[in-house]
Amino acid sequence: MKSGVIVSGFVMSFGLLFAGGNVSPVAPIVEPAANCSPAEVYIADDTQLMWQDEQYTDKEDGAYKRNRSYGKAGSWKHAMHYCENLDYAGYMDWRLPTSDELMHIHHIPGQVFKHFRGNDFWSSTPTVENKYNVVYAADAYQYQRKPSQSNYIRCVRCMASDTKK
Repeated sequence: MKSGVIVSGFVMSFGLLFAGGNVSPVAPIVEPAANCSPAEVYIADDTQLMWQDEQYTDKEDGAYKRNRSYGKAGSWKHAMHYCENLDYAGYMDWRLPTSDELMHIHHIPGQVFKHFRGNDFWSSTPTVENKYNVVYAADAYQYQRKPSQSNYIRCVRCMASDTKK
């Protein structure tokens, strides 16, 4: 009986080792982005704004749901940093949109973005009491959120500043 338990323990340990068992509960904060497909953007002709329209990953959805920061989801500070450092579609002059820009793009009839999330998106617009506006994509209204909360991120750039890197 005792030897059967020991053998079972070895078999289970061996199986976990070679089956990719999670030996470390700490996941990396940043992972390199795969550049497998061309960058997708939406260009709003009326405002001459180019919008990032990149697919959201499971890790970004998880960060949003667990109030963490990862990729295109996270705190307000993370959102500002993400857009300021974004190298996407051959441009490096991305920024976090204002709440007016976000409300305008979500008021357009139909769904303009290929990769849509019906949740809150950060804006660069500050409010009172150290909060910032988010725009809820499903109704295009703005709401106040604490900067530590996790929300989705969609960066924008002005077409007038068409400077390729």
